[in-house]
Amino acid sequence: MLNFDEFPDTVYAIQHLAFEDLGAWEDTFYQLGLRVRYFEAGVDDLTQAFEHTGLTVILGGPIGVYETEDYPFLQQEIDLLKVRLQQNLPTLGICLGAQLIAHALGAKVYAGHSKEIGWSKLSLASVENNPLKNLENLEVLHWHGDTFDLPTEAELLASSAVYPNQAFRIGSNILALQFHAEVEAERLEKWLIGHTCELRQAQIDIPTLRANHQLYAPQLQQVSATVLSQFLAGLKSQS
Repeated sequence: MLNFDEFPDTVYAIQHLAFEDLGAWEDTFYQLGLRVRYFEAGVDDLTQAFEHTGLTVILGGPIGVYETEDYPFLQQEIDLLKVRLQQNLPTLGICLGAQLIAHALGAKVYAGHSKEIGWSKLSLASVENNPLKNLENLEVLHWHGDTFDLPTEAELLASSAVYPNQAFRIGSNILALQFHAEVEAERLEKWLIGHTCELRQAQIDIPTLRANHQLYAPQLQQVSATVLSQFLAGLKSQS
């Protein structure tokens, strides 16, 4: 749990899509005595979120980090993120958020060879105190088409059968997850509706995806809460 003598008790979350939120992790934050405040990328000024000395979570979305010409706010977001990472402020990136962290650290982010959408197990790296250890042999939700090279200073934490770089960390304060550990067991339907064009284009069988979610999400939701709690417990103040 965060030491409130060192960290603010509010978590800032940056959304790139209205229905991709903190999911089950929002309840985990509340149970740990933390509050949550959302910022909408492309709408809100993100300066406060990136200068926050407490935890800032950068959530997913359907755009690419390289689409700055079409989405100019991305460049400001990247510039603010670079400063935040240099200051080693507590930062958690999920999906697009992980790609933004990789890009801000100088790694290449690019369209992958195929969409990875669905449930599968991770291959965890054999590193000391891997914060994802409780996810071993557990199905997790993947939902992305872009991927990234591992930043030079990063420590790889997990891979999948489709893409080698699924999670990495920088020290104890920066964690990047390409997959969705935060997904809520009872709220996938809004993703299926909101991402229908992507699912059709990728020829994903929606009933199968829904059935697998119903099968695997309850256990993931329970276990991923411990992953988040362990990450929070390891955060170090920069003051």
